[in-house]
Amino acid sequence: MKTLIVALFSLVSLFSFSQNRINPVIKNFGGIFDIPYAEEKPDPAQEYKIVIEVERALESPDSVSWALNNVARLLNLHAMAGVKPEKMHVVLAIHGGAAYAVMNNEAYKAKYKVNNPNLLLFEELDKAGVRMVVCGQSLIVRKIDRMKMVPQVKVASSMLTTLTSYQMKGYAVLKF
Repeated sequence: MKTLIVALFSLVSLFSFSQNRINPVIKNFGGIFDIPYAEEKPDPAQEYKIVIEVERALESPDSVSWALNNVARLLNLHAMAGVKPEKMHVVLAIHGGAAYAVMNNEAYKAKYKVNNPNLLLFEELDKAGVRMVVCGQSLIVRKIDRMKMVPQVKVASSMLTTLTSYQMKGYAVLKF
């Protein structure tokens, strides 16, 4: 009898804690869990202006960038709370080791011998209205050909000037 009670408790616990991720905006990335009992949530009436310093290096050439996936999570979390896409103004300032992710598939494959797993994510972020720029200084230092980048990402003179310019415009700064 004791074993049966423990088994039933374990089964009930499994079902009450298992939950599927949802993707309200970025459909293939950045899955999140709905937390209906959360007391602190984004305000759907608020205008969100966010500039994100994306610098975390790729963990593995055949895996989606953690930092870019986290941007997808940010968008999905705000959408889940009812924030409309037109109230989300997100800019990515990509630099450092993260700059390698902006290479088009041909250049990425030449460097890493695998397809760029971030291509679809860049497309979805672009469709969601995210402005993406890569630091021109990082491109030069890392010998990344600006003519061999994904089309969704534009070149900035630097990450430093991108961050300061958007901060002066009232954007909150995050770092991934």
